[in-house]
Amino acid sequence: MTNPTVASILARQSVREYKPVQISSEAMEVLVAAALRAPSGRNSQPCHVRFFQRAEELRAMQVDFKNIVGWDTPVHTRSDKNPFYHNAPTFAFIFAESDSRMDAGLMAENICIAAQSLELGTCIVASVGALFADAAAGKKWREILEIPAHFIFQIGICIGYPDEQPEWKPRNAGQVRVIGEKR
Repeated sequence: MTNPTVASILARQSVREYKPVQISSEAMEVLVAAALRAPSGRNSQPCHVRFFQRAEELRAMQVDFKNIVGWDTPVHTRSDKNPFYHNAPTFAFIFAESDSRMDAGLMAENICIAAQSLELGTCIVASVGALFADAAAGKKWREILEIPAHFIFQIGICIGYPDEQPEWKPRNAGQVRVIGEKR
């Protein structure tokens, strides 16, 4: 059984190389609609997303981020070539007033599957949260993103036209089981 939604779910994988082309305004409208339609506990809608498309400021944000976490940290040793936003032309920052990781995850998944259906690549990123945990840098970037000071960074998403076709990473099928009625 396949349909376009299932095909997008099964085709989606993390992309870390993007073409230097901004996504279309039509595609952005779809991503905004997908974010707005994300389910949340008791329909509380706690998440606020900012789709950021300013390349120069993303590069400046990378410098501030590396100044906080260090330039030789193992996860970010390729930061000159591959910054936290993986050179994607759009980066979605998801924040919430309280820690709402489940709701943010649901929103991120909606955005990623919608992006995949539009032939856009995505990569979910959490490490940049260290930037918003820093008092000075966090204040600076929250103001630029128009996010209240007390909001908590939840997760981010790189979005753009893929410039790679990554190898599929193996999945552990033993982690999923169907437990039905005993017969």
